[in-house]
Amino acid sequence: MSAVPDKTPAPVSNINIANLLTLSRLVLVPVFVIALFAAGGHDTTWRIVATGLFAIASLTDQVDGWVARRYGLVTDFGKIADPIADKALTGAALIGLSLLGELFWWITIVIAVREIGVTLLRFWVIRYGVIAASRGGKAKTLSQIAAIVLFLLPLPAAVAPVCWALMSIALVLTVVTGADYVFRAVRLRAAGARTVAP
Repeated sequence: MSAVPDKTPAPVSNINIANLLTLSRLVLVPVFVIALFAAGGHDTTWRIVATGLFAIASLTDQVDGWVARRYGLVTDFGKIADPIADKALTGAALIGLSLLGELFWWITIVIAVREIGVTLLRFWVIRYGVIAASRGGKAKTLSQIAAIVLFLLPLPAAVAPVCWALMSIALVLTVVTGADYVFRAVRLRAAGARTVAP
């Protein structure tokens, strides 16, 4: 009688191309900050360089997720590290723009509180499961990236209303999706607590 083959899938290593792309985004954050503040932070050439670095780092967010799903490289590490890398990048950009006097501090603070809060929520419920990014969360991220790119670029003053309109959309999505994450985290923890209860 032949042995029944083990059909349990092999665990995915955390050392894979998707996670390396995520880590590369974290590495680019300090490089971006240096470029943003080079020559006083208002030099046209350096602002274009900083915008390019921000765009490249943001692009890895789209690529690493696609690679992870396409090639079965999704890991719990990636689910946690990916949003942390996103928050580090956008947080550095928002704080940098506020320090340069180009973005109201209250906007940066609202977004930062939401992002840090969601990260803490992920760790709060990690025992019971991982809260993956929702469609609303992805839309929030894309709107933040687009708004930040406009603020980073040395654009003429006439474009300012467009920049602020897009940042306003990003801010609204940030708050709304933050509330959604709170609801999902509470529900997940409650369900997990019922499951493990004696």
